[in-house]
Amino acid sequence: MAKPRETDLYPPIKSWLETLGYVVKGEVGAADVVALRPGEAPLIVELKTGFSLQLLQQAVARQAVTETVYVAVPRWAGKAGWRSFKGNLGLCRRLGLGVLSVDLAAGVVQAHCDPAPFRPRKSKPRRAALLKEFEARAGDPNPGGMARETIVTAYRQGAVKCAAYLAGAGPSRGADVARATGVARATTMMRDNHYGWFERVDKGVYRLSESGRLALGA
Repeated sequence: MAKPRETDLYPPIKSWLETLGYVVKGEVGAADVVALRPGEAPLIVELKTGFSLQLLQQAVARQAVTETVYVAVPRWAGKAGWRSFKGNLGLCRRLGLGVLSVDLAAGVVQAHCDPAPFRPRKSKPRRAALLKEFEARAGDPNPGGMARETIVTAYRQGAVKCAAYLAGAGPSRGADVARATGVARATTMMRDNHYGWFERVDKGVYRLSESGRLALGA
């Protein structure tokens, strides 16, 4: 199948808008598509063969003319295509843009969202988790932008403190480790053994594993 062109999107978009009662014309001023209904503000559609920064910039520029601005792209293919489309759909919502997809083979247009002011919903649990991690983390061990898998979290810092204590003191009760290190979750950390650094030798008593010694360089 040949690579679609922007002009391939125009006939199904025009037909779809006409069924909604619009008079439609292409390439009016700087806009790809302009549609009018009596007594309403103009509706503008920007056409592209895929999402791009250029498409979003053009669509945002059209908002100086009218609040009713859509972007239209060919319908996605496969799960990866849907994930990419879904991410761009969320971005367009934040920009106050409507989004249309076009099934070029069937000539079908689907509206996924309409232009509307974006009002972000704040997540209190995520905010609380962010602030908790910020307050619990000692110092600033991670340069911004580093790989996620190597980030030093407050949890890891606590586990390191517990491991360092066991390296010097030997097998110890969780309560003693917590008291000596100031890590309130010491017993839980050693029991869960997320990093494989601890070994249980008796009820509530833990020692440093060989992996823990290697991690500490002990």
